[in-house]
Amino acid sequence: MSDRDGNSFVWFLAGLGVGAAVGILYAPQSGSETREVLRARAEEGRDYMKTRARDARSQASEWVDKGRDVVNQQKDQLRAAYEAGRQAYQEATTETTAGAPKNL
Repeated sequence: MSDRDGNSFVWFLAGLGVGAAVGILYAPQSGSETREVLRARAEEGRDYMKTRARDARSQASEWVDKGRDVVNQQKDQLRAAYEAGRQAYQEATTETTAGAPKNL
């Protein structure tokens, strides 16, 4: 069994060597050209990610502004309701103390 395992490993190494040789022989570009292409693609990817991050930041800022506007509108409505209730209470209590009791 160990002879078979050793023989398989030798064939694996032979196939690895042949595959590497074929890859080098049929490479469409030289190493420096390939590195330049990879560098250019990396720069394109970096620029793309910067653009996407800027767009996402802008979108998040818009959502925050919209949320802030909604919260401010709710606060204004709550404040108006509070003031209306306070005024109604004051009117009811002043009428009661003026002599005419009022049912609430």
